[in-house]
Amino acid sequence: MRVLVVGNGGREHAIIQSLKKSKKIKEIFAIAGNGGIAYDATTVDMNVKDVEKVAEWAEKNKIDFACVAPDDPLVLGAVDLLEEKGIPCFGPKKDAAIIEGSKIFSKNLMKKYGIPTANYETFSDMDSAIKYLETQDMPIVIKADGLALGKGVIIAENLEDAKSAVKSMMEDKVFGASGANVVIEEFLTGPEVSVLSFTDGKTLVPIISSMDHKRALDNDKGLNTGGMGTVAPNPYYTDAVAKECMEKIFLPTMDAMNKEGRTFKGCLYFGLMLTPKGPKVIEYNCRFGDPETQVVLPLLKTDLFEIMQAVAEERLSEINVEFKKKSACCVIMASKGYPEKYDKGFEIVYKTSRKNVFVAGAKLDNGKLLTNGGRVLGVTAIAGNLKNAIKKAYKKVGKISFENAYYRKDIGQRALKAHGDK
Repeated sequence: MRVLVVGNGGREHAIIQSLKKSKKIKEIFAIAGNGGIAYDATTVDMNVKDVEKVAEWAEKNKIDFACVAPDDPLVLGAVDLLEEKGIPCFGPKKDAAIIEGSKIFSKNLMKKYGIPTANYETFSDMDSAIKYLETQDMPIVIKADGLALGKGVIIAENLEDAKSAVKSMMEDKVFGASGANVVIEEFLTGPEVSVLSFTDGKTLVPIISSMDHKRALDNDKGLNTGGMGTVAPNPYYTDAVAKECMEKIFLPTMDAMNKEGRTFKGCLYFGLMLTPKGPKVIEYNCRFGDPETQVVLPLLKTDLFEIMQAVAEERLSEINVEFKKKSACCVIMASKGYPEKYDKGFEIVYKTSRKNVFVAGAKLDNGKLLTNGGRVLGVTAIAGNLKNAIKKAYKKVGKISFENAYYRKDIGQRALKAHGDK
C-alpha cells in the first residue's frame, strides 16, 4: 500500500519509522517531511495547512491510506477532505478535532459530562477577565482558546503577571485570533502524566504513559519549550491510577464526544495532573503528542499500520495492542538558544545508527543533513529498566554532533527518584 503521513517533525519521523516495520506498506510519502524523514520516506514539499492541496495531491498520487499527525491540518479538516476523495485516514475529522482546537469547547465538555478538571471561567471581554482575576487566588492559569503552537498557556505567579497575560492575549493578540477568547482556571498541583490512546469511537486503548520535560534548562529551570525529553512509562501512573483514569476520564471522554455527535477516531491525548483529589485533565490533544510519540512508539509491539487501519474501520476491538515490557528515554538535541534565538545550518554528524533517532528540525543540502530548527533531534533508547534506558540514550547522544548542540543532562532523573533509582 501507498501511505501518506502529513507533518514535518520528530513525531512524524517516529510514526514513519514505526510504519516502515509493516509488511503491508509498499511506499511511504511525507508532506512536507524534513531532511531526516527523507531517509525513511519520499518527502513532498507542501504546506501542511493547505489541506485542499494535500487532499488533491493524495488523490492524484493514488494514496491508499493517510495519517494526519499535526493539530493544524486536523482542525482545518484535512481528514474530511481526504475521506471525501475516498482515502481512508487515521485522525479525527474537523468536528472532533475541536477537542484540541478550542479549549473552551473541551472545558465545557468536561463540565457537562462530569469529567474531572480544574475549575475555570471563560471570557471574550478583557475587562471582565481582569475583574475576575482580582477575585482569584494566585498562581493561576491563563489559556488562549485556540491553537498556539503549544505556547498558549501561561502560569501567572501573581496578579500583575496574570493581568499582563490576559492583555497580551486579548489586546496585543500575541497568539492572533487564538487569543480572542481565554480560559482562566485554577492552578493544580501534582505529578503530570501524558497518556496517548488509540480510539475508534467504540473502543479505547491507552498507550504506555510518559513523562515530559518542558523546561529548557536542567532542574526544570528556564523557559517552557515544546519538550526537551521524555521517559516511559511514567512511574507515577500506577495500575490503580490507570484504572481510575479509564473509568472517570478516558471512556467518559470517548462517550461524551459520541453524545455530542463528534465521534473521535484517531489518537486522543490526555494531559493529566495527579492531584491530591485524584487525576484531573489539564488538556486534550487531538493527535500524537510531540515528543511523547518518540518515546512510546518504539515500545509498541503490534503493527502500527494494522492499528491505524482498525481505527479507521471502527474495529479496534479486534486488534490485540501489545507493548514491550521495557522502559524508554528520549533526549531532545536542540540548537543553543532555543526556544528563543538560535543559529541554524550546521551539519549533523552521526556515529551511530539512525534507528530511533527522530529528526525534527533539519534539511538536506547537497547530501548533507543540516540543522534547520530549534528542536533538531529526538534520540531514543530502550532498555529493561529506566536507569539503563537513560544511560543508553545519553550514550547515543554522545555519538551525534552538530555545532551549537544543546540538550538537558537530567532527562528522567525525576522519574528515577520516584522509581527508587531503578
